Amino acid sequence: MSSSTSAAPLLAVVVPVKNEADNIQPLVDEVVAALAGRWPFEIVYVDDGSDDATPARLDAAKTRAPMLRVIRHRAACGQSQAVATGVKAANAPYIATIDGDGQNDPADIPLLFERLLEVSEGERDRLMIAGHRRKRRDTGLRRLSSKVANAVRAFLLGDATPDSGCGLKVFSREAFLDMPRFNHMHRFLPALMIRRGGRVVSVRVNHRPRERGLSKYGLWNRLWVGIVDLFGVMWLQRRASVPEIERRD
Repeated sequence: MSSSTSAAPLLAVVVPVKNEADNIQPLVDEVVAALAGRWPFEIVYVDDGSDDATPARLDAAKTRAPMLRVIRHRAACGQSQAVATGVKAANAPYIATIDGDGQNDPADIPLLFERLLEVSEGERDRLMIAGHRRKRRDTGLRRLSSKVANAVRAFLLGDATPDSGCGLKVFSREAFLDMPRFNHMHRFLPALMIRRGGRVVSVRVNHRPRERGLSKYGLWNRLWVGIVDLFGVMWLQRRASVPEIERRD
């Protein structure tokens, strides 16, 4: 199926960024290379209040990728809000999220999306395909902290997801819009999908070292907000009620 910009997009690749100027063009080129000729698609970048050359680089990238759309937050609101802004603005019924730092490999997007398309259209609203980074290209401290965080999250939330923190995920736009939204929710998308009666399938994906720019996260700013949000999601789970539809006219 052609990826012509004249066709309604089937997939929207949502990319939240803040101060990732040097990663813009390389990542846009990789996304286009991964998806061109497969399905009609759009790329939705959400610039979360960058104060470097990111806005200018995004404007330049649009001249080479007409399917690229850019939304800018006047002030930084956080990654979860940036993802939510991108999903709400998307025209496509299906969403792929990917981190803007270049560590997720866009070549894995088709693999995840094809897994979603394997199920019937009616089932896709309750299925999330999540990336699983088996070989992390991070420092030893970050790998350890992520391993501990994933183990604690899986134990307390039962999200059956070995790598909930991987930014590469595919799901329906409708499913996301049906989830409760809060700061840092992007870390708990699998648990939120299960909360609404859905399921999560994890797929092994490539992970790459950061080649350009600086990480926005450290051990401590991940740890403390994660603990607070973890208990919040547990509270949401206990109050979940999934209706069983008997009839739909």
